[in-house]
Formats: sequence, structure tokens, C-alpha cells
Amino acid sequence: MQQYFIKQKLENPITITDKETLKHMFAVMRLSTDDEVVLVFEDGIKRLARVMDSERHEFELVKDLDENAELPVEVTIAMGFPKGDKLDLVAQKGTELGMANLWAYPADWSVVKWDKKKLTKRQEKLEKIVQGAAEQSKRNHLPSVQFFATKDNFMQEFAQFDLILVAYEESAKTGEHSVFANALQQLEANSKVLLIFGPEGGISPDEIEAYQKAGGLLVGLGPRILRTETAPLYALSAISYALELNR
Repeated sequence: MQQYFIKQKLENPITITDKETLKHMFAVMRLSTDDEVVLVFEDGIKRLARVMDSERHEFELVKDLDENAELPVEVTIAMGFPKGDKLDLVAQKGTELGMANLWAYPADWSVVKWDKKKLTKRQEKLEKIVQGAAEQSKRNHLPSVQFFATKDNFMQEFAQFDLILVAYEESAKTGEHSVFANALQQLEANSKVLLIFGPEGGISPDEIEAYQKAGGLLVGLGPRILRTETAPLYALSAISYALELNR
């Protein structure tokens, strides 16, 4: 059954107004009167809805659904600005794997330089990718996307997290393999976790020192060196296994 995130006030019946959502509902999926879909509002509750009037785009909310597809912890993926469309991939696949937020910041070794106009366009594009992936994977909440203009602005957000993990290539090279697993074992439900990944060039020594001073733990992600767009997906998969499939 098709699912849609609705960014409107919760009311019953409800008339859908978002043009992109309407296009998918009635032009692509060809919904008609009495067809049913799942609508998700900002409260994260899935609701079965019936098309009352396909011309007026009016829906009746039939019942709440007891379905939760969220990870038991809130995971924020933070990446140093990468090249090309790598953020697009992480936005889509990270959403499918349970990511709560996607952040990007200008790391010391980021090759790309984005001005404010570019950041705005990139964010809008990623938000569309995230919404499509969240609807496809039947998420209860729509992950947020945020770009930081400076690394200092990014680090000012660290205080809100219960756990900060820094994926560090040198830790992987030296065979470190227990910090990540041990940290996951100690996590409590609803904890807020920040996972930091460097761009293609990696994380600079100055950044490593700053992240550690802010409470970050350096973690290796196995014996193989992962690309910047692969590492977040590996980490999310490991978290899902540890907290959802292995308990």
C-alpha cells in the first residue's frame, strides 16, 4: 500500500494540497474514490486513509496503524562535504537503513566548496530524495537534512548527543575493532547518536583532536577501508543488526 508524508495540520477529513504529492497520488498512481493509502503526519503515526473525493483530493482518516519502522536509537549521519553525487546515495540508502538526520559540513580535507546558493539547492534536492526513500521504506518519521556553513557551527551541535562516534581510517588500519561494538552494547533506547565521516581525503589530525576533546570516540569499521559513501551505510547496517536483530 502506498505511503505518503503529509506536511499539513492533522484533521479529518483532510484535503491534500502539496502539488508533488498530488501528482504522485492521482497522476502516477491513479488513485480513485474509495482507494486506500497510508498517510503519515508529523506525529509519526501511520494512518489508513480512504479517498473520499478524487477530484477535490479529499481523504477520510479511517484508523491509526500500530506500525513502527524506526531504529530504537536516533542516528545522525554527519559527512564532510564529498564530491559528486555521493550525498545523494547516502540520503537515499541511509533513509532506508533508518538514519534520522543527514548533516554535511566543510571538513578540512573536503575538495568541494559550496556557497550558500549551492547549499540551498543541494539541500532541496536531498530532501526530495529522502522523502521518496522514507515513503518507499515505510518510515514513521521523515529524516531531516542540514548543511553547515562552517565546521564550528557543526561542532556547536555536539552537546545534544549521548554518543559521538568518529569513523577513523587509522583505527581500522591498526586493527581496532571493539570500540564500535562495545558502544552499541551500552546504548539505551531513544539515545541520540552522532556518526562522523570524513570526505574522500579523510579526517585531518586537527579534526580528530577537536572531536576527541568534544567527547568523540574513534572507531574502526572492520579491516577493509571503506569509501566515504559506503562507511555510513555499513555503520547503519551494523546498528540495525546490533539493536534490532541480535537482541
